[in-house]
Amino acid sequence: MAIEVKGRTIATTDTGYLENHADWDEDVARKIAEGEGIELTDKHWDVINYLRDEYINNGQNQPMERVVLKDMGKMWGSKPTSKDLYQLFPLAPTKQGTKIAGLPAVKRKGGY
Repeated sequence: MAIEVKGRTIATTDTGYLENHADWDEDVARKIAEGEGIELTDKHWDVINYLRDEYINNGQNQPMERVVLKDMGKMWGSKPTSKDLYQLFPLAPTKQGTKIAGLPAVKRKGGY
């Protein structure tokens, strides 16, 4: 599969994740989010950039939801609830957020 973004063809897996996270940029994120039915806000970008930073600069770490909640609380000044993150990413913040962030699919089973 592939997506078209500003004249570029970006390879994706059958489930819509980028095959190469280096192909990602904000336009690619917007295109993926559009396909997911999400209009990106500043809070979405905070989560997306956080997930990318964790993966790229922290040994390919893909944090569990409770870690994302804790770290977003530090960034936003008050800890969001799980419901808050699911309002941003209805199909699971760490999975749908990871897809929009251009990162590989999360392989772990469940987990809060």
